[in-house]
Amino acid sequence: MSLSTLNHLAAAGAGIGKPLSPAAPAAARSVRLLPKARLPGPVSAAAAATASARADPAEDRVSALSQVSGVLGSQWGDEGKGKLVDVLAPRFDVVARCQGGANAGHTIYNSEGTKFALHLVPSGILHEGTLCVVGNGAVIHVPGFFEEIDGLESNGVSCDGRILVSDRAHLLFDLHQVVDGLREAELENSFIGTTKRGIGPCYSSKVTRNGLRVCDLRNIDTFGDKLDVLFKDAASRFQGFEYSKNMLKQEVERYKRFAERLEPFIADTVHVLNESIQQKKKILVEGGQATMLDIDFGTYPFVTSSSPSAGGICTGLGIAPRVIGDLIGVVKAYTSRVGSGPFPTELFGEEGDRLRKAGMEFGTTTGRPRRCGWLDILALKYCCQINGFSSLNLTKLDVLSDLPEIKVGVSYNKTDGQKLQSFPGDLDTLEQVQVNYEVLPGWESDISSVRSYHELPQAARRYVERIEELVGVPVHYIGVGPGRDALIYKS
Repeated sequence: MSLSTLNHLAAAGAGIGKPLSPAAPAAARSVRLLPKARLPGPVSAAAAATASARADPAEDRVSALSQVSGVLGSQWGDEGKGKLVDVLAPRFDVVARCQGGANAGHTIYNSEGTKFALHLVPSGILHEGTLCVVGNGAVIHVPGFFEEIDGLESNGVSCDGRILVSDRAHLLFDLHQVVDGLREAELENSFIGTTKRGIGPCYSSKVTRNGLRVCDLRNIDTFGDKLDVLFKDAASRFQGFEYSKNMLKQEVERYKRFAERLEPFIADTVHVLNESIQQKKKILVEGGQATMLDIDFGTYPFVTSSSPSAGGICTGLGIAPRVIGDLIGVVKAYTSRVGSGPFPTELFGEEGDRLRKAGMEFGTTTGRPRRCGWLDILALKYCCQINGFSSLNLTKLDVLSDLPEIKVGVSYNKTDGQKLQSFPGDLDTLEQVQVNYEVLPGWESDISSVRSYHELPQAARRYVERIEELVGVPVHYIGVGPGRDALIYKS
């Protein structure tokens, strides 16, 4: 696909685990407190389609976003990033995934209310004028990628000429998924709780420099030799991994067929994205997973294998830090996580079950029940520091509607009573912290039909504004339901 064709396509867009933890919760102290937002950054060069929308405050908010903006998770994933990307996408020419693979699960709905569960394809795909890019920092399971495209096409979503895959992205093979399961079995009771989609083993192949990239499919004569090295490495490492030359032959033949179908999607996306920036086109970056799962900044080793924080945008897309503008952190009105690892504000028993049921907290990718708890301000502040969020999208506020009171974890104490000044990197410390809570009154009324911030109950507004005060970042978007329109724009 030529760059001129890509430019034409983008220009057309101007119209726009582990079971629930049985451990007892850490001791917690509560303090009842009764209960500023910043203005958005300067207006950037907007896409042509925004010119007619100036009378709508919501559109003004979206139009004011910078040329290169990003939507990133600010907890342990599953915050609702896909919905915001879907809502913002019509005002952007390009939506790009910068890291992760099919371990991401982004649920979005079209205008008719049809549900789509996306895993690798960017959430801008429902908007015909938006070009979707899977960057070099992502890992590609080609059969799963085609399965996702076929599912979209069968539901009337055209993908032809609308998705580009980086030629530098690494290929994730079925063998990586087998290795993922074998490694988890080795860990026994201390397993990480991965999705078993092969993400970690694929990134391991990348780092040990014996991985295969998308561009290797263009050199099928040497593809088999490279894949043989990967198979032999897995067989030497894991006793349960079976390998034969016949397996290699079958896999090479399979990928010959994949290569032909994938070819129209392959592009030098570093060049495409930087050309788009020079041409003043708008790019929206969609993060997978979240900062608390970041390989460097998350609750290691209970993390993913990539960098879902702001730094991953540059390394995963090949764009310069200076071009990145607004970054929106997506955070639930409470907290959830899947799999193992510390979770200071986790709720157990009936309280946890109530949040899980109300929020339909089951993984998009795995179907696993998510662990649920109160909003953790110390963890959220930590994520805001790392990413430099210009604003927050507070999601699932409606899930808290039936609660008479709502707790917010505002600080941690060590076992000796000493207050922690920052989110600890040491898991032994984190697992033993005592959480100090503020208790705010609930609103005990249905807010799912509210579309204006001032129409929210006073207690709901107090909750939002208290979060802003504690974190120091304004909340610009508030989710009150799963649909596209269930979103409040806060000034």
